[in-house]
Amino acid sequence: MFGMVRPCSHRLTEGLRTEWMAHLCGLCLALRADHGQLARVATNYDGLIVSVLTEAQAERTADGRRTAGPCPLRAMKTAPVARGEGARLAAAVSLVLASAKVRDHVADGDGLLRRKPVALAAGRVARGWDRAGARTGASLGFDTAVLVDAVGRQAGIEALAGPGTPLLTVTEPTETATAAAFAHTAVLAGKPHNAEPLAEAGRLFGRLAHLLDAVEDRETDAASGAWNPLAATGTSLAEARRLADDAVHGIRLALREVDFVDARLAHVLLAHELDQSVNRSFRTTACGHTDTEGAGQEAAHDSHEQHGPHEQHGPHEQHGPHKQHGPHEQHGPHEQHGSHAQPPQRDDPFRKHYAPEPPAPEGRGFLAGCAAFVGLCCTCKMCCADEYEGPWSRKRREGCCADCDCDCDCGCCEACQCCECCECLSCASC
Repeated sequence: MFGMVRPCSHRLTEGLRTEWMAHLCGLCLALRADHGQLARVATNYDGLIVSVLTEAQAERTADGRRTAGPCPLRAMKTAPVARGEGARLAAAVSLVLASAKVRDHVADGDGLLRRKPVALAAGRVARGWDRAGARTGASLGFDTAVLVDAVGRQAGIEALAGPGTPLLTVTEPTETATAAAFAHTAVLAGKPHNAEPLAEAGRLFGRLAHLLDAVEDRETDAASGAWNPLAATGTSLAEARRLADDAVHGIRLALREVDFVDARLAHVLLAHELDQSVNRSFRTTACGHTDTEGAGQEAAHDSHEQHGPHEQHGPHEQHGPHKQHGPHEQHGPHEQHGSHAQPPQRDDPFRKHYAPEPPAPEGRGFLAGCAAFVGLCCTCKMCCADEYEGPWSRKRREGCCADCDCDCDCGCCEACQCCECCECLSCASC
């Protein structure tokens, strides 16, 4: 699964999370229905936004949802999933962009794709996805040639780019492709007057996707010698961050001009989650709305590290058993020092440091581990649980989604409370 808009469950209400999953599963099932099982690997977080935007502009109908059968990724539960033209357009766009990603990896020689037979097979799959996406797009009145053309121009632009080349010259093909996809959602929803602002939002979304991908791959590309837009054009991280923040702000302004029927999910994904994506890519955790709050949290964290959670200060300051004392400092009558110091008693707040390590659990055999692995997959614990027991080692491990990047203290997780500070859509849409 790839994509930059990956909302944490803690930042979505239960209703919005259900809607988000409906579009994600709808995209996956549309890929399977139109293009076969293998095409489902093209399911991505960003592609479902096309489906979300289509539905957000139109009145909800009864046939816009259907109940899907049990799936291992849903803990073998049924669920309502989105269907219709929005999901099919998202599938077509996802296929074409996934094929571009495959060809990019083939060109860079990443991993197994360094081997010529594997690279040839991957290239054949990518070409098949291009044709499949074109067929689905044509049935929806969308010409995927603009996407294919953008992908084709990308290699030539990268070959000519060098120090001093504007970074936005390199991101232009991606911007053009996503602008066309976003704009066509207005056509499918029967609101052509929305096409222009959605095209602007899509253009900036494509720019942001390209920028964040370059930032995240900067170190690995440098280690492997692969081409990277930032290194090739000599663009600093500070300049890339400025462009990313400008793109997020521009998307918010463009969304104000769109005539939505129900903008709640689109609002959260495009007006709030993009901030989280930028912070995640640039490895910053402070809320992007204000600098003072982030600085305050950082200072509080530093203070917490210096003094520890159990230490108290002030005129009656208490010292832990390892606290260093000055030569003239008074000690209590029962405090002992030097070689005669006693180990901490059972009620000592630091006694956990002296507790013996629990014995490591014995691992499972191969067959038992395989059975446990199947059980973890079918119950979705490997991705959704905070902790789970490794199928073979039996060691405690974190679920894939357990590393929550929420910064809930700043209040920006609550869309209705931060519309003024981030200048996004009005609170009526929340």
